[in-house]
Amino acid sequence: MRIILTELSCRDFAKELASKKPVPGGGGAAAMVAALGAALNTMVANFSYGKKKFIDIKHKHEELINRGEILRVKLIDLVDKDAEYFEPLSKAYVMPSSTEEEKALKNETLQKCLIDACSAPMETIEFSYDAILLHEEIANISSKNIISDVGVGVQFLKAALNSAYLNVLINLNSIDDENYVKIQKEKSEKLVDTGTKIADKVYEKVVTILNQ
Repeated sequence: MRIILTELSCRDFAKELASKKPVPGGGGAAAMVAALGAALNTMVANFSYGKKKFIDIKHKHEELINRGEILRVKLIDLVDKDAEYFEPLSKAYVMPSSTEEEKALKNETLQKCLIDACSAPMETIEFSYDAILLHEEIANISSKNIISDVGVGVQFLKAALNSAYLNVLINLNSIDDENYVKIQKEKSEKLVDTGTKIADKVYEKVVTILNQ
């Protein structure tokens, strides 16, 4: 029976990650880091909500809280989704391939599992990018006392973005469907490139504010 990774304590999750087991791996770790990055945005919005300085824009903080919570839940769910899709892939790699029939079945199974396994890190990229945009918004409407958490959150999301991209690439490298590979590569590359640039700008803004 597969462990529900998101029900583990922090200590036990790290222990499972360190073990010689197929899951959790880099994909699940990336999703977990992204969820933490999104959570930090919501924390900053929660602390800023209703403050006298920002009373006229409390509706904006409320909006960011709601959007951030949706992303946090989606990202934390991807930790288990990544594991769910990777296990069949690891089994497909060791399927017998002595005969032509076995080779054909193995390849057919592998191709399906590879596409499934690619979907979780692709979603991690998409949701991490969306969460980076939230940090871009909150950076302008949070107090200096908590602005460091915006910098931490956006760095987490940048790391998750680039980490998930590696997991996309390693799966795409073995997928035969050239059109699928082309579409996913172009989509992921654009999100990673743009998201990284935005994250860097937000981080630089935080550093500038803290150095004032």
